Amino acid sequence: MEQSLNNKKTMNAWAFYDWANSVHSLTIVSAIFPIYFPVAAIVMGSKHPELIEIAGFSLQNTVVYSYIISFAYLILAVFMPFLSGIADYTGSKKSFMRFFCYLGAFSCMLLYLFTKGHYIIGSLGFLFSIIGWGGSLVFYNSFLPEIASPDRYDQLSAKGFSLGYIGSVILLLQNLSMILMPDLYGGISVEMASRISFLTVGVWWFIFAQIPFYYLPKSVQKEKNHPRWWLGGFKEIKKVYHEITHIPSIKNFLIGFFLYNMGSQTVMLLGALFGSQELHLPSESLIITILLIQLVAIPGAYVCAHLSKKIGNVNAIRVIILFWILVCCSAYFVHETFHFYLLATAIGFVMGGIQSNSRATYAKLCPDNEHDTASYFSFFDVCDRASTVIGTFIFGLLIQLTGNMRLGILVLAFVFMLSLIYMARLHKINPEVLRSE
Repeated sequence: MEQSLNNKKTMNAWAFYDWANSVHSLTIVSAIFPIYFPVAAIVMGSKHPELIEIAGFSLQNTVVYSYIISFAYLILAVFMPFLSGIADYTGSKKSFMRFFCYLGAFSCMLLYLFTKGHYIIGSLGFLFSIIGWGGSLVFYNSFLPEIASPDRYDQLSAKGFSLGYIGSVILLLQNLSMILMPDLYGGISVEMASRISFLTVGVWWFIFAQIPFYYLPKSVQKEKNHPRWWLGGFKEIKKVYHEITHIPSIKNFLIGFFLYNMGSQTVMLLGALFGSQELHLPSESLIITILLIQLVAIPGAYVCAHLSKKIGNVNAIRVIILFWILVCCSAYFVHETFHFYLLATAIGFVMGGIQSNSRATYAKLCPDNEHDTASYFSFFDVCDRASTVIGTFIFGLLIQLTGNMRLGILVLAFVFMLSLIYMARLHKINPEVLRSE
């Protein structure tokens, strides 16, 4: 493994998986599919077509959409630690990554069949696309300590996220051109253009994923042909859990990450809702906002990597969290469209930095010469998914109880403040940890 560290082709191929999978986050999760789902997920011939019967309950299709995301994240949070333990134990991390990648890509392709009234196809395709995307990222992220030395983590992580932002914007612009300028494509309908866009996401994801699959190294198998390999998975994750709970730096980082990720992901996922409900922005303005966030996130990732090199990862994250607090407080006073665009620019910048730095920081915190990287990163992923579910739920609950979305934003600012406490503890545990190079 040591000989493969810092191989340029391997590192570039690893970063290219961000280019491959990020189209799912933008087109499926953020831009086109959320608009298409309520229109297509209907019961044909019903007096209330937007109501869907599930397990004896009549639910609004928008509620079903929200529940699908929560259920997918719950599945990832529950099962990924166990699966990552099996992957480390059997040396099949690359195979697991490929399986989840293909599950996600083919689920996106399945959404091409999601026409009006076929809400089961749309719901299942969306569900498994999220599971495939989230599952593959656990194993993808865990390759970082295997292919690069710690001094390369920040720049390499930033490069991956930047490639993801660029690739996803390129494909989204292509797909939006079909929807907004149908005459260029033979006058196709908005429905057909949307379905083709889902298909292109799956094809793009599948094709470009072959690059990292070709170059990434195979993991070392601990026990070959062990008849009870599934028990090995349990033992592996139990061992890593014990290690994490007894390494104060990792434990405090995960708690801090859980808190600030709760705030940042909630802002990202519900920012468009704030624009539409509070400022009454049209769909075109919201799409521009999404694109703006993606583009600004690219320099944000690199600036944060440079900042980490100068002042250390922990201090860099603390600076970014302070910026997030300022963003949330500013959002409370936003009432004009121009100010909303300025806010979106700030959000995109700090989002690129916080995502990139978090991955690199956790990789640096993992013990030296650690082979169970998938198991370690599964706990990182659990904090990511669980904090997203809890954050969006709390935000939605506050809106329901108070009817004031701006109050929810101030609560998120308080969550960011709490995360600073744990990041401060992390630095006190060992002043040398994650120091600047």
